[in-house]
Amino acid sequence: MAGLRVVLDTNVLVSGLAYPGSIPGRIVGLRRGGGLDVVLSRYILDETARVLPHLSRLRLNTGEIRDLVDSLMFLADIVEPGDEEEPMLHDPADQQVLGTLRTSRADYLITGDKDLLSLANKYPIVTPASFWEQHG
Repeated sequence: MAGLRVVLDTNVLVSGLAYPGSIPGRIVGLRRGGGLDVVLSRYILDETARVLPHLSRLRLNTGEIRDLVDSLMFLADIVEPGDEEEPMLHDPADQQVLGTLRTSRADYLITGDKDLLSLANKYPIVTPASFWEQHG
């Protein structure tokens, strides 16, 4: 599995941080162990910072959340999505995530987002469960 580059969508990243024993948690753990090269964008990091305060399970204050997100910047490759839009996607957030995949040329985008998953026949987009089944 070493050498696989993956984009983690915000939902996978947040789930992985909140539930380390879950499949997203195991995927995030692979990154920690050096088994994956993770690619993120500023957009995904900012979205993660917006979502984390709503997870009472983590019990992180604002400073701890900012430190966590900042540390992700050093543990992942950060790319900025291009301006090219996918006409099948209407949500600007999804455009940003897909743009991260396209710019990074990652092997996979791992997401639970159904709109992004609907493009799996055109792009290498998989669910966490599917990725884990193939590479875990």
